[in-house]
Amino acid sequence: MTHHPHVLALGSGRRTAPERGGRPTAIDKRPVESFAVRDPGPKHGGLGSGVVGDEIGNPKHHGGALQAVYAYPREDQELWEQQIGRSIPSGGFGENITTLAVDTTHALVGERWRIGDVVLRVEVPRIPCSTFAAHMGEPRWVRRFTEAGRTGAYLSVVTPGTVHTGATIEIERPSHDIDLLVLFRAFTGDLAAARRVVDADVVHPEVRDGLVETLERRGG
Repeated sequence: MTHHPHVLALGSGRRTAPERGGRPTAIDKRPVESFAVRDPGPKHGGLGSGVVGDEIGNPKHHGGALQAVYAYPREDQELWEQQIGRSIPSGGFGENITTLAVDTTHALVGERWRIGDVVLRVEVPRIPCSTFAAHMGEPRWVRRFTEAGRTGAYLSVVTPGTVHTGATIEIERPSHDIDLLVLFRAFTGDLAAARRVVDADVVHPEVRDGLVETLERRGG
């Protein structure tokens, strides 16, 4: 059965303290039928999440305009289910939007998703962190997630509005070939990928500046 790209599920979370102690987190997203999205502003001093009512556990490293909404494909979660031997519910990776028939691994930077009246823009991949690893409770999770490269997509909010479960996702792709996997490899030490991204000049200036600094520091 062929599916058209659409929103399979939506999730929103409140900041809570982990049972085993540690920094409060809002990674455990709970299902909602719809939510409003808006540009949350800068990472430091902005509103945090682009999803109204959703919270960010660590605003120093998460949230802000380039990480306003997090989307993850149901198909990739099913691959992870096979590897870890247990089910992963929608929202189980901390995603706001669980997609169906959307390949986020090869989504292009700057790709636009129109969901009803809302327009979201693909910006950066997810970098796995200790909070994610603790939430999953799987050995070597950060390394395994990094090696797989199935990161999901962080999106900015171009046109605010309300997203509904089941809505169709219309995708407009730019003409370049810099996808989230290339950008993720650039973020995780691949200097050739970093040079390729910098030369393409398609990422946000803040992202490009960080990669230029890395290349200068490491002689790439």
